Amino acid sequence: MSVPASPSPASESRSAAVETRRHTIALVDDDRNILTTVSIGLQAEGFSTRVYTDGETALKAILENPPDLAIFDVKMPRMDGLELLRNLRERSSLPVIFLTSKDEEPDEALGLAMGADDYITKPFSQRLLAARIRAILRRSELVRTGPEEPVQENLPEPVVRGRLALDPARHQVEWDGQAVSLTVTEFLILEAMALRPGVVKSRNQLMDAAYNDDIYVDDRTIDSHIKRLRRKFRAVDSAFNAIDTLYGAGYSFSDEQAAGPAAGQEG
Repeated sequence: MSVPASPSPASESRSAAVETRRHTIALVDDDRNILTTVSIGLQAEGFSTRVYTDGETALKAILENPPDLAIFDVKMPRMDGLELLRNLRERSSLPVIFLTSKDEEPDEALGLAMGADDYITKPFSQRLLAARIRAILRRSELVRTGPEEPVQENLPEPVVRGRLALDPARHQVEWDGQAVSLTVTEFLILEAMALRPGVVKSRNQLMDAAYNDDIYVDDRTIDSHIKRLRRKFRAVDSAFNAIDTLYGAGYSFSDEQAAGPAAGQEG
């Protein structure tokens, strides 16, 4: 009697890889036609989607069952995209892309300053949206390696600068052993400075580190990210002073301040 062949480890591994690549995207827009069109397009690109027509419902659902990335329309009734992002950022670093109209440039800048990871102006191509999503997911994907799993090769090494510890593979940050929750953009800006402590990074260099697509970000947005970084670190250490400002030039990470108790005025 023949025995049905069981799946080989290789085939199981391939199946697991396919499942791993199917990320879930939350779409929030009060325009049902846009929701339907974008959802169908993303599903054709290999994503799973969840759709919400208002910010209040979306916020509750996203916090209870987080997707891999969320896409918010800016203009919505009851709770618009900016307010939704503001509420989300109080409790989550989930990657967020804004959908905006051509006449919403101030909202774009404000959204990025508040912690959005990208924005796309309507009308847009589905391929462009999918490419932006994949770029952000590549930067924000957490690499989960438990003790029973083999250690993955070619992962970036952790960065330790005194009391600061960065794990680029997992996008995790600690200060004095305490976790600091950062968005993908905030992490990349901090990493760019911490990799070259004491070296002043211009705003353009920090833009390039954080926004590696064809996206324009003005100086004020980078300044806002720096303020948010300082605020988040001071939430765990009120004396945090390891990000220096060289007025007119840019920002740097101070090894000296990170090595011991911070002192003095903010740079």
